[in-house]
Parts: sequence; C-alpha cells; structure tokens
Amino acid sequence: MDYKKEIQRLKEKLDVTIVAHYYQRDEVFEMGDIVGDSLELAKRAKKVDSEWIIFCGVGFMGQSVKVLSPHKRVAMPKLACCAMARMIDAVYFDDSVKYMEDHGIAKEDILPITYINSDVAVKAKVGEMGGLVCTSSNAFKIIERGLQSGKKILFVPDRCLGQNFANSMGLKSCVIGEGECDPKEADIICFNGFCSVHQYFTLDDIEFYRERYPDIKIAVHPECDPKIVEAADFSGSTSQLIKYISELDPEQKVAVGTEYNLVNRLRPKNTYVLSSTKPECPTMNETTLEDLYKVLKSIEDGEPINEIELDEDTRKYAALALERMMEIS
Repeated sequence: MDYKKEIQRLKEKLDVTIVAHYYQRDEVFEMGDIVGDSLELAKRAKKVDSEWIIFCGVGFMGQSVKVLSPHKRVAMPKLACCAMARMIDAVYFDDSVKYMEDHGIAKEDILPITYINSDVAVKAKVGEMGGLVCTSSNAFKIIERGLQSGKKILFVPDRCLGQNFANSMGLKSCVIGEGECDPKEADIICFNGFCSVHQYFTLDDIEFYRERYPDIKIAVHPECDPKIVEAADFSGSTSQLIKYISELDPEQKVAVGTEYNLVNRLRPKNTYVLSSTKPECPTMNETTLEDLYKVLKSIEDGEPINEIELDEDTRKYAALALERMMEIS
C-alpha cells in the first residue's frame, strides 16, 4: 500500500489537522500540517478549526493539546510514552513533596514546577498546589518568577534541566536521592529524572570534535548533563537550537547534542551529531506512516482509535499549571 497517497486522500476527506514534533521520523514529519516543539504544537493546534487533531509525538504532548483544547478530539497514531515522563507519576510526586516536608519545609512553602515532559496527572498535582509548567525555552523566566514567591522550588522530573538553569542563575540545587540533598540548603530541589537520549553525549565527544575541528561550535540541549552544558558554546531548547544554527555562517562547523532526526534535518553540511552512538529517541520513532494511516482510516470508518480522553478534574488542574506558565511567558 502507498501509505503517503492514502494519508493524503484521508487528509482531504476528513476534518483533521496533523501535527508532528521535530523528533519524528522524516516520512512522518513531512505529513504534518503543523510542525514544531511540543508546547508550540499544543498552542497552534488550539487555533485550528478542525474537529480532529492527529498528534504525531509522545503521550504527554497529545494530553497537552486535549488540556488546552477540551472541545477538540485528539488522537495519536501511536500511544508512545516519553521515558522521562514515565519516571514520575502522581505517587512519586507526592513522595517528593513529603521528602521536603520531612526535611522541614512546609507544604505551603513549596512551589512545584514541572517540565512539560510529564504526564497530565503530574501537571494536575502541580496545578493544584499553585505551581506551573515550564518548557526548556522558558524555564529561566518561569523559575525566576517562581523564586519571587519566596518558596522553595520543587522541579520535576528532569534533574539536568533543573540543575542547568540553577547553574545559569547562580543558584544552589540538589537532587533527591543523589548524595546529600537538604532542601533547606538549596534553592531548587530536583526530582531524579532525565532524558535517556540526552545522556548519550559525553565530554569525550566534545573533546573529539574540538581536536578534529579547532574552530567548531558545540550546541546542546539543556536536558544534557550539566558538565556537557558547561563545556558547550551554546545551550538551548529545540527551537532555540534551530535558530542558533540557522544563523551561523554556512561554513561554520557545529556539533549538536540533541535528537538525531532533528540534527539530520538542520542543514546539509558542516553539522555533526555530537555522539558516536546514534541519539535517536526510541518512543518518538515508534510512530510510522502505517500508524498514521490506521488512525485516519479508523476515523473514516467511524471507529476512532487512540483517542486522548481526560477526566475533568485532572484536565482542570493541569490547565491551571499550563495557563500560569503562558501568562508569564
């Protein structure tokens, strides 16, 4: 079967908009009517008139669309789950709050901030406590505003993102479960989660490229280990990396520490993957053209599959956390 041809036919027939994250396979990415970062996609999807949003990405992204656009029907070709998002659930979140309480921090003195790479149940817990969501592009602004409350920041689930922004702001951070983590002595208390893809990059990789190309630029995502971010020339979110690299002289060599599919599309020459191992996100790469065809065909047949549905309480509190972020950023 020619899946591309069938997908185009179904797109023309059905009241759907296909959105695709930057990390998707090339052939899936090319099918997107809207492409971008996770939050950018959720915000742009909110503005389209289509009855159905077909989200090519991972679970928390489809959830975010449904949170912000409860009147729309949202389905995913593959119900893939981000590994980082799976590292924390509502129980682990409650345990983290209790850890801080056990170390002398009252619950009302804790301001939780969750990275957008988290399940909707965690976002709802954060929203119910008066907290916010952040992305890698606005985390600095969100944390800065959070600190104005005078409360301790509980940052979940990505320890690297929390540590990197603490370092960039001259703040002290600690990681629950990693060494001595005294919440009273730290400004930002991080949950011990991480992105498996962004752990691929090492100082040896940076040294290899600097020795081979002395004038090379190293650009990495802030989900990388703090040692990698410190050694890089630039650190930024997916959209910030794209902008930074697009503005370089075409002859300027750059090694990029983020997901392979994005790096591979950045520009035709002088762009290298900062790893000897292919840093490909396994869950982002689960979605295939066949999956996209099947979810569209199921809608045509009147028996939709993989539809995102949320209970109203969870959606309401998760929406609060997302809306607080958007008011600031």
